[in-house]
Amino acid sequence: MEFPSQESESSNSLRKNGRGKIQIKRIENTTNRQVTFCKRRNGLLKKAYELSVLCDAEVALVVFSTRGRLYEYANNSVRATIDRYKKATIDSSNTMSTSEANTQFYQQEATKLRRQIREIQNSNRQLLGEGVSNMPLKELRNMEGKVEKAISRIRTKKIGESERAQQQMNMMNQEYEQPSMSSHNYDVRNFLPVNLLQPEHDRHYSCQDQTPLQLV
Repeated sequence: MEFPSQESESSNSLRKNGRGKIQIKRIENTTNRQVTFCKRRNGLLKKAYELSVLCDAEVALVVFSTRGRLYEYANNSVRATIDRYKKATIDSSNTMSTSEANTQFYQQEATKLRRQIREIQNSNRQLLGEGVSNMPLKELRNMEGKVEKAISRIRTKKIGESERAQQQMNMMNQEYEQPSMSSHNYDVRNFLPVNLLQPEHDRHYSCQDQTPLQLV
């Protein structure tokens, strides 16, 4: 790669007066701009190479001159690095989109819950008689109806609980009053005639066939 021998006026001025801060703006002189481009391009390519070797980093550098000439460096492959870059940016974009969507959802849910809590607190205070002086008559009637319905449900539940408790008490009393049949070991044979316990062929005889007992 050939470099122009002529240096820019700004470089000569810096060499004479010592190295100082360079104003970053477009160089109007075409020759000076080309010289600066060549120097900075070579320095950039060198830094990219050093970064890839010293830090084991994947580096891809693409530079186009004002004339459309391409200069590139890649320790792997420019195309492979660009594909990797596209994938990384897509994944990052999806992650950010998901995070933003989750944040927005939880913020909406939190706002909804706070509103519901305020409504419940206001309703409880009104049921206790607080802040009802400024309520319209229609809302007072609605509240009265809600209170009456709540009282009716409470009474119904109370009656049902009392009936169930009474039924349980009655069942327990019946169990204590009636002894268990399983505690007595009844033998059906105790209630049968003796001749029924004998074999059938021994039962077919008359009383006349029986020999009277004699005492000796």
